Amino acid sequence: RPDPVPAAALRDREAADRSSPGHDAETGGGGGPAVPGRPRTKFSAAQLQELERSFREQRYIGASEKRRLAAVLNLSQSQIKTWFQNRRMKFKRQTQDAR
Repeated sequence: RPDPVPAAALRDREAADRSSPGHDAETGGGGGPAVPGRPRTKFSAAQLQELERSFREQRYIGASEKRRLAAVLNLSQSQIKTWFQNRRMKFKRQTQDAR
């Protein structure tokens, strides 16, 4: 049974992701050991503005909005999904700290 996605296509996609705007690896030292895989995404101010606007409208993102944001912001759908997960956790921490 052949692979559904050839390895070369995955490498090309990852290389394109790294070279497109908003995909710079963070250079500064930080928390614990780096997780293998894609480098940490450095979102641009415009990307963050649009992500925050979308989050204010709805905390949970639907598939069509995820596709739209990914296309508009030049990010992958998994990056959008992860950003929303992280943003919900930040929101939860902020609301718990406020009490």
